Amino acid sequence: MRYYLSLGSNLGEREQTLDKATEMLQQSAGRVIARSAFYYSAPWGFASENGFCNLCLSIESELEPREMLRATQSIERALGRTHKTKTDAQHLPIEGYSDRLIDIDILEAYRGEEPVYIRTKTLTLPHPLMQERDFVMIPLREIREKE
Repeated sequence: MRYYLSLGSNLGEREQTLDKATEMLQQSAGRVIARSAFYYSAPWGFASENGFCNLCLSIESELEPREMLRATQSIERALGRTHKTKTDAQHLPIEGYSDRLIDIDILEAYRGEEPVYIRTKTLTLPHPLMQERDFVMIPLREIREKE
């Protein structure tokens, strides 16, 4: 399967955290096909003095979507993330966003050329808010041009 992921950090050594997360994804989730440059942005959906560093990846993987979600959440915990934002049935935040050491979102998944559509309590594909976020769409376009 081909996955498109968005990674972000606005605490600590942001670039190093994203590099480490990318290495960990390569080791446990699949082969990184393309990686965007770092993209810097203000927080989205909440106020903070800490700006974000983001990037997007495409990964070729044997993992099914729920397994990929478990892999990304395991990496987040290993890198120091202690909680996820609580969301409603449409995966919109109930509590509001906050600063974070690492965030890894699965944006899209493809089985061959066919997009994968999932809507469960824990995973929605494609990601329901990706089109609203320049910090996702700009690096995502960059990696699609590299493929």
